Amino acid sequence: MSSLQTTLLILGASGDLSKRLLLPGLATLLEVKEDWDVQLVGAGTEDLSDDDWKRLVHDAFENAQASKNEEDEGAHDGSERLSARLRAVVEASSYRKSDVTSADDLKALLADCHHDPAVYFALPPAVTEKSCEVLAGLDLPKGIRFALEKPFGTDAASAEHLNDVLHGFLPEDRIHRVDHFLGRSTVLNLLGLRFANRIIEPLLSSQHVERIDIVYDETLGLEGRARYYDKAGALVDMIQSHLLQVMAVVAMEAPASIDADDLRTQKELVLRAVRPWGGDVVAAGKRARYTAGTIGDRKLPSYVDEDGVDPSLGTETLAQLTLEVANWRWAGVPITLRSGKALGQQRREIVITFKDSPHVPNGLTGAERPDRLRIWIAPDEMQLELNVNGPGDPYTIDHTALAVTFNPGRLSAYGEVLAGVLEGDATLSVRGDSAVQGWKVVEPFLEAWRDGKTPLDDYAAGSEGPDGWDNIDA
Repeated sequence: MSSLQTTLLILGASGDLSKRLLLPGLATLLEVKEDWDVQLVGAGTEDLSDDDWKRLVHDAFENAQASKNEEDEGAHDGSERLSARLRAVVEASSYRKSDVTSADDLKALLADCHHDPAVYFALPPAVTEKSCEVLAGLDLPKGIRFALEKPFGTDAASAEHLNDVLHGFLPEDRIHRVDHFLGRSTVLNLLGLRFANRIIEPLLSSQHVERIDIVYDETLGLEGRARYYDKAGALVDMIQSHLLQVMAVVAMEAPASIDADDLRTQKELVLRAVRPWGGDVVAAGKRARYTAGTIGDRKLPSYVDEDGVDPSLGTETLAQLTLEVANWRWAGVPITLRSGKALGQQRREIVITFKDSPHVPNGLTGAERPDRLRIWIAPDEMQLELNVNGPGDPYTIDHTALAVTFNPGRLSAYGEVLAGVLEGDATLSVRGDSAVQGWKVVEPFLEAWRDGKTPLDDYAAGSEGPDGWDNIDA
């Protein structure tokens, strides 16, 4: 008897998200969870034959297996073949061309599920909402779970409406609002670093911390995502969801346990305490858009010249917010969240800068820099940068770094996500109230930007950002 029997029903299975991330993530998961019996059912608008579908799944699985072999062995000869385990899942999988907003089509899809299904909505938010409204009127399997991709709504009001729809027929613990950015291993690494020692945690407060920067800079440009990105922009695409969640883990108090309820409650308490730095959304928020430039050997056009972009929307490709978590621990500490595209250097890091030492004895000299705790995400690594006496003159202060690599875990980010969805563990998902609160944090900035109160600056693709910005030190 298998330890878990379930069906993964992917709505939007013929789309890019499914092919590029979900199916490869499922392959990594199935190789680890060898005793899980997972049936795969796909639904989409494309008219795929059974052979076409199985080839699509096979190729996605094979690509995932090849990538894993590269990581494990450093090279591969291109001759990988699917394991018997993955081949069996491919052969047993099925696909149905469907209108996922049609009650009849959804009934037929649920009838194809041999076990209680986990329904993954790999769909645009508006289609997901319509599909959920239809599903609310159907007779659903008792153990059904939903997995929804961000953004969760388009503002606080729509997020609340979606919550109302979902809570009308499904309990919160069976609703997985997916944020793959914080996989299980990353969350556990951050929790272990903060709460499993007596050295770092006592220093993480306004008494010792000067500032916190959470940066996700990409060297990639638009990459053909204009249909979504031009209506979202950097603030909604990355900060409203991913980076606010990272900030919540970095700033939260210690949960009683790592169970979903305890962990998500502490994250929500952080989000409720967030304010614009100084109470001024104009001064605390910056936005910019890339112009033509070169990144490595790639030449990028200006964002406004990318295919599918409507220049009149004024979409930003770089956003930066400075916030305050107005509570006892963090009041007075600026926390800056920044994310952008087409920048000269890829950065995925949390930088905690400590206050200067209150007194350095006379006679010790040197160009002191602040102590910093730097945490990189994907791959997860940590570096503690300290002022110490240098290797030459013992009277001269130098700067050194202590580095460690965290356990990367055995699964890809989407493998981690699917593991939680399939086994009903909501630890990595965003709770309904936090989905709403994330919108409440950014809506004042979005309103100021729509009203033109915050200038839309320019930066050349391949640069560090706009001239005149206090760009966060790398």
